[in-house]
Parts: sequence; C-alpha cells; structure tokens
Amino acid sequence: MKKFQLANGLRVLIESIPTCRSVSFGIWVKTGSRNETPEENGISHFIEHMLFKGTKRHTAKDIADRFDGIGGNVNAFTSKENTCYYAKVLDRHLPIAVDLLADMFFESQFAEAELAKEKNVILEEIAMYEDTPDDTVHDLASKAAFGDHPLAYPILGTAERLAPMQPDDLRRYMRKHYRTDNTVISIAGNVDESVLDLIERHFGRFDVTGQDEPTAQPVFRSDHLFHRKKTEQNHMCLTFPGCPITEPKLYAMILLNNVIGGGMSSRLFQEIREKRGLAYSVYSYHTAYSDSGLFTIYAGTAPKQTEEVYKLIMEQLEELAAKGMGEDELSRAKEQLKGNLILSLESTSSRMNRLGKNELMLGRHYTLDELLEKIDQVTLEDIAEMTDRIMRQPCAIALVGSEEKWLSKLGRDFVVSGAGETASGE
Repeated sequence: MKKFQLANGLRVLIESIPTCRSVSFGIWVKTGSRNETPEENGISHFIEHMLFKGTKRHTAKDIADRFDGIGGNVNAFTSKENTCYYAKVLDRHLPIAVDLLADMFFESQFAEAELAKEKNVILEEIAMYEDTPDDTVHDLASKAAFGDHPLAYPILGTAERLAPMQPDDLRRYMRKHYRTDNTVISIAGNVDESVLDLIERHFGRFDVTGQDEPTAQPVFRSDHLFHRKKTEQNHMCLTFPGCPITEPKLYAMILLNNVIGGGMSSRLFQEIREKRGLAYSVYSYHTAYSDSGLFTIYAGTAPKQTEEVYKLIMEQLEELAAKGMGEDELSRAKEQLKGNLILSLESTSSRMNRLGKNELMLGRHYTLDELLEKIDQVTLEDIAEMTDRIMRQPCAIALVGSEEKWLSKLGRDFVVSGAGETASGE
C-alpha cells in the first residue's frame, strides 16, 4: 500500500494487486448520521442517493447504462461516521469509472423533481426496514445505549425529517462536510502509481476546506426500550459498552465476541440454538466507533421463551466472567479470526474498503503480518479485562415484538416506543 497527497491536500491510497484484472475505486467522506443535527437526520443518506440522480453531463439512466455497459458495479453506502461511493470494474475501464464518479461527486444537480422522487424511494426504504423487526431492533438498541446522542440516530432518517429537505439543504451540508481534509480516495487492484495522473485530472480541482465541529463522546446508558409490533417472535438486543476503534486491546474484544456469539461454534449459538432449540437466530457483534463502541447480543424467540433466553444469555456471560476463557477456546477463536481476515483480503473491494476506513478512522495502516501479530498477542488476561468492561454496568435492552411482559419482570421502568408512555416494572 502506498499513500499520496495531491496538491490540494486530498489523500490517495493505492494498493497494487497485479494478479487481478479488476480495480475497486472508492471515494470516502468522513461524515454520516453522527454529524447531523436532529433536524438534519437522514440527510447524509439522502445525499448519497441524490448523487446517482443526474449531473450536468449524465442523467441517472446514463450513469446506470455506462456502468452496465462496461460490466462494472457501482454503489454507495452511508454509515454512522462515513459515506462511501465506489465502483468495481475491469482494469481497462477504470478511467470511465473515475470520470463518472467524479462527475457525480462534483456536478450532481439535485433537481427538485428528482429530489421529490427520491424522497419517496427513501420513504419506501424506511417502510421496508420497519417491516423487518430483526433489523429495526438494532436501531432501538443504539437508542437504548446512547439515548439522544447522534450515534443513536437512524441512518435512514425519518419521514418527518425528510419531508422539508430541499436542494439547498443538501448543498449546504455538502459544503460543510464534503471537504478535501475529510475525503480519501482508495484504490485496490491492477493499478500502479500512474493512476495518480487520472486522479489529479478529476479531483485536483477539489478545493472545499473547513473544519469539523467537535461531537461529544456518547455516555453509555442502560435504558430499556420496547417497540410494540405484531410479530410472531420477540426480537431482543442486549447491549453493553464496547471499545473505540483506537483501543489498543480492540482485538481482545473482537475475539471475545467470536467466542460469545460470533459463529456456529460460539457459546450462545451452541447453548441456545443447538442444545435447547430456543431460537433460530442468536449472535453477537461489536461495533467500534471513533471514540466509543458497543457490544450487542441479538436473539429472536417466541414471547413465551423470551425470559428464558435472556436468562441463558446472562448465565453464559456470568460464567465467562467468573471462570474465564480456556486456552483452547482462545486459540480456536484466534485461528477463526485470522482465517476470516486473510480470506477477506482476496477481494479488491475488501482491500479498498480497508484502505479508506483505516485512513479516515485511524490515519494509519497495518500490514497483514502486523494484524496477525496483534491477534496472536491477545492473552487470557486481555480477554478477562474486556469481559469485565462489558459486565461493569447493567446492559441496555431493546425489544421489538407483540408482548413486553418479560421486561416488567426485570424491575425497571421501560419506554414503550411510539406510545409516549413509560411502563413500570413490577
């Protein structure tokens, strides 16, 4: 991997993989739902959509036709802290991809007619998401953990916030956050340093500068939230404090996650699904942000089994805290993580993603050998420290389903989402 900087300060990361015939190209911007005000919630994702809706030179159909015509893939995504526009094409078609993405990035028109249509598209996306309770419970889990902090905002926004947004609102947000110091170009595949001339031609004119407004670090809460929805299952998330992406012992948390609920051999999968048959889906994951993190356990089960599943999850965590992890279990988790890491690097898209995210979030890049060494260096004491971190205070609980009786048995107040009421535990 080589890092370069254009005269305007724009950072360019290049990873040459001459054995490939493809190239993945990404434009990364360090802005997402975390950077929005309450009134702006959803605007980062809205802009992501609108950049595909036409420029001075290309209509939305032109953009789609050009990429389909070269057999390439083009897409984008918005996260809590980043937005990425990317394409994967054959190496000989990279100039076409760069030209189109640069045109979208700088010259999107935000025509009012297209804006109105795309608002409706996003409203349908929100409706589809809300019809999927095993998805919506994770947004509710963020709110239970972080309250009204922007990290708890839904990335898609809400119908109420989207409705008044106008083209000038999107342009104003872009001028504030789409800046040279906030943007990274990442390229991985069959390219060499000569690609810098292509990048300079298309991005050398990028001259928007400024400064980020600092965002407050979130404070972990232990709220209990319930969203009533007619479902066959209760969808439950238990959320605990995690690690920021800069945490020196981040890999201890990742390994702990693998052991608890990161795969089919994990403790929760084996205990709750395989041994007792109480859930089809049960897993855990860790999310690392720039200054904080969350460790979340999800399970979907029948309302009458919710209390039992909750107790089994807590028993597994308490047993791990009391007895620790065995050497064999840690060794197996390390091999699993190393295997996943190495296999992911066989994709130019994964390498492009890793370059962009690491540059924006960490400002540095580890070699594969350095990453493998970090994994191998994790000790049982590190695991115990991370276990203590997640068990240090009560977890936040989010529940989406048709019945909340189980929550009342925990002896704490909980909020019924959308009902504007607080129910008291008995």
